[in-house]
Amino acid sequence: MDVKQFIRTIPDYPKEGIFFRDITTLLGDAEGFRSAVDALVQLHKGAKFDKVAGIEAHGFILGGAVAHQLGLGFVPVRKKGKLPWTTIGQEYDLEYGTDTVEIHSDAISAGDRILLIDDLIATGGTAEAAVKLFARAGGNVLAASFVIELSELGGRQRLEALDIEVLSLCAYEGH
Repeated sequence: MDVKQFIRTIPDYPKEGIFFRDITTLLGDAEGFRSAVDALVQLHKGAKFDKVAGIEAHGFILGGAVAHQLGLGFVPVRKKGKLPWTTIGQEYDLEYGTDTVEIHSDAISAGDRILLIDDLIATGGTAEAAVKLFARAGGNVLAASFVIELSELGGRQRLEALDIEVLSLCAYEGH
């Protein structure tokens, strides 16, 4: 299945020169959504994970479905201040400033092997922060999978430098 057929491209959003890759059309199509989740699961056939983690917000939808298919628990990686219990966080740089992602302090156990899921990898900053956050919590992100990879922005290389296997269902050139 060519996942790109289900992805809408919106030119000049959020600013001129950017092509926004919108997966809401993928999520809204029963065949496309099922195929994407099945494909994400198949990328890791035979691998041993203890938890699936998803990055806010599309990573929740995809990661939750992947966790269900794999029979594993799901860990939400949220923006700072969104989780109601004791958290640990990891700050990361943005183009203009910083942001923080958090998980509950009891979300994983020491030694847990984690599969990280999100809709898109661009520069890899948020995914890298999640990997470092899980390491600080005692876990080990073994792989990170995405529906879309914006290859020119270097996110894959950023995660591979941390010894993370990076897989994606499709790639686009440019921004």
